[in-house]
Amino acid sequence: MRDPYLLAAGLLTGLAIPASALPHLSIVLPESSRFLWNLKQSSQAMVSTKIIKSVDLSLPELSGQAFQPLKSSQPTVGEKNVPSVPEFSSQGLPAPTESSLNPSAQATGISLTSGNQLYYQRLAALKTGQIYTRVDSDNLQSLWESIKKRQLTYDDWKSLLTLEARAIAQGQGANHLSILVGDSLSMWFPREKLPAGKLWLNQGISGDTSSGVLKRLGAFSATRPDVIYIMAGINDLRKGASDETILRNYRRIVRRLRQTHPHAQIIVQSILPTRLPKLSNSRIRHINIQLTVIAKQEGANYLNIYSWFTDMEGNLRPELTTDGLHLSQEGYDVWRTALQQIEYKLTQREN
Repeated sequence: MRDPYLLAAGLLTGLAIPASALPHLSIVLPESSRFLWNLKQSSQAMVSTKIIKSVDLSLPELSGQAFQPLKSSQPTVGEKNVPSVPEFSSQGLPAPTESSLNPSAQATGISLTSGNQLYYQRLAALKTGQIYTRVDSDNLQSLWESIKKRQLTYDDWKSLLTLEARAIAQGQGANHLSILVGDSLSMWFPREKLPAGKLWLNQGISGDTSSGVLKRLGAFSATRPDVIYIMAGINDLRKGASDETILRNYRRIVRRLRQTHPHAQIIVQSILPTRLPKLSNSRIRHINIQLTVIAKQEGANYLNIYSWFTDMEGNLRPELTTDGLHLSQEGYDVWRTALQQIEYKLTQREN
């Protein structure tokens, strides 16, 4: 633990990961990369009582201006004030505590069992002038239960995500922001597992395809993210789309994001494996290889976490999924580990 990064990574990944050893995590750089940060592949970081191989993160130098200190002002969302957010220190992430690693530990959590419940929880948060990733669970429960509920449509979700993005754009100030873009895998990312110290905007919609994602990128065009994480494509495969269609949409997504957010790090995440017989994991691996090429050509990063989720047969590990496709809490712990280490490394870049 002599390497200060390994010590910090061990602290940041405080939740026990279900695997005794995770495979190597790699991130592929765009051709124009000027900055390489390589960790020794033999290094290991302690996570709870389990040992996880430390990741090999090679990220390009951040574009544009350096991160600015947080402002003390409180911008408004509509007619309500947005509460101030924790400071994102220029000296790195704050020292983690049990509550910061698991923000919901001291609050009565809401057990969400459907997309409708998640939708109305988030809508209730907006009615308080906040984003659901920032509001206390106890306050949300009484609010979302009081809303008259109805059958939701894809357009309902697009409208909600647009409202949340607008709220973030108005209230971001100088605070740091990361955005998750994708389908239900991103949509159901537990808010309490998102890395602490910054704002998060979740732009995932259940059942969405790469084509749907491409068409709704404008919803958050007014925000100023530091990092944009993309994961889509599994629903394309379920609906019979060709590899060419998926890859063409990905290239357009990256280009559109690069134009709209020139100073953001764009990270294309590998499509995850499944346990569904009708979805070929060999085909997913082939698409992921092509996504590596597209990311490099279009000036984005490629984050390969596919092998973190596979068993000996190359399928999605059963303990990491609820139904062969969607992730369990343990599955999100694995994904969270990758995001934490990337977020930490990007933060250290500016120190």
